[in-house]
Amino acid sequence: MNKWLTTGIAAMAASWAFASSAAAEELTLKCAYPFWPGFAPVYLAQELGYFKEEGLTVEETFDDDRGNVLPALERGDLGCDMRTVGEHQGRPRTPETQGRIIGTIDISMGGDGVLVEQSIKTMGDLKGKVFAAEPNTPARLIAQIMLKKQGLTFDDLQLKDIASADAIAVFADPDVAGVAVYEPTLSEALRSSHKEGAYIIASSRDFPGLITDVIVARTDDLKENPDKYKRFLRGIYRAIDFFNKDHAKAVEIMAPHFKLTPEEYEDVLTNLTYTSYEEAVEFMGTAGQRGKLHDVFDEIMQLNLENGAADAQLDSNQQIDNSVITGLFDGHTR
Repeated sequence: MNKWLTTGIAAMAASWAFASSAAAEELTLKCAYPFWPGFAPVYLAQELGYFKEEGLTVEETFDDDRGNVLPALERGDLGCDMRTVGEHQGRPRTPETQGRIIGTIDISMGGDGVLVEQSIKTMGDLKGKVFAAEPNTPARLIAQIMLKKQGLTFDDLQLKDIASADAIAVFADPDVAGVAVYEPTLSEALRSSHKEGAYIIASSRDFPGLITDVIVARTDDLKENPDKYKRFLRGIYRAIDFFNKDHAKAVEIMAPHFKLTPEEYEDVLTNLTYTSYEEAVEFMGTAGQRGKLHDVFDEIMQLNLENGAADAQLDSNQQIDNSVITGLFDGHTR
C-alpha cells in the first residue's frame, strides 16, 4: 500500500478516535430553579460559552413548584436544583431524598421581607392580627425569627397561608396587618396597598447570609459523575467573575432572561449578591470541613421544624457535600 495512503488512513483513524473520545466526554445536565435573578449566572455562563468550554450542555427550566422538582430529581429527570437552604429542607425531604448541596450562587440582601401596616411598630404588635405568608418561604422564616425575639410564634397570630403571587391583593385587604413575601412582589405590594404609612419592617438585609441560594445535585448522579458537577460549578463561578469585572455587559446579557431591562435589573441587584468562588468556599468549607453554611443550615432546620415546614431532622454534614468545590480550579482555566 502507498505509504502516503497508509499514513493518511492512520491519521484519519486517529482523528476519528479523538472525535469519538471527545463526544464521549460531552455531558448534559438538566437543572430547575425558580424565576429569580439570583440564578442568572447560569445564563451568563451559557452565553459566554463557559459550559461549552467545559464540554457540558446545560438545559435550564424555571419551576417554582417543589411538587414538580422533587419527584423529577427522584426519577432522574433532573440532575440539578437551585433553591434557598430553607426550601431545600422542606417537606417531604428526608435524609434519603435525592439532592446534596454542592455550592452557593447568591445571597438575598433585601429580596425577602415582611411588609406591615403603619400601626405595627414591632412584630409583637401582630399578636392576634391577620398575617399572610406562603409556607416554606424565606420571608416567612424572617417573620418567624422576628416574632421569636418578641416571645411569640405563628400560633399567636391569625396566620393565613397564601401563594406569594397573591400577596399584592392580600395585603390590600384592610383586615390583613402584614405579609411576608419576596421581591419584586414585596415592593409591588407596598406600592399598591394604599395603606398610608405601610412599610417593610424587616428583610433579609437584616440577616446577612441567612437566605442563601444553593446548588443541589442529584445524589446518585453526583456519586456516579462528580466531574459533571465540577464543570457546572466552574462555569457558574467564572460567570460570577465576569459579572464582577464587567458589570454592565453582564447585566445586558442576563436581564432579558427575566424579562427586565438593564435598568430594572440593576434595581433587583440591590437586593442580592452573587457569591464568588472564594465566598462559596467560605460558605461550603472544603475537604469535609464545616463552613459557614453548615451553621446556617442547622439554624434554619430548627426553625423549619418549629413552624412545620419540615418533618425530618436533616444533618448539615450529610446534606452539604463540599467534595466538588474543593480544588475546583486546580489545573483548570478560570
